[in-house]
Amino acid sequence: MDNIDKRNRLGDEPFNYRVTKDNTVFLDYNGSQVKIIKGRDAEKFLKRIRAADNRTEAQLIMAKITGNFKRGNERKT
Repeated sequence: MDNIDKRNRLGDEPFNYRVTKDNTVFLDYNGSQVKIIKGRDAEKFLKRIRAADNRTEAQLIMAKITGNFKRGNERKT
């Protein structure tokens, strides 16, 4: 995994997730919601997150799930 995060961006832990009572998962990037996962996809995501060995691996899982959402036109707050 050393080769994946060369610039150590996942070390800052920019991704976070929240789970509701009905197992809907909200993925956040630096405090802004970027994706909602429901149903079977949410169950698979939670299973993978709980099986992650460390925080960096969990961050990588969340980064892959969100995909390429940044386009360069995001506002900085």
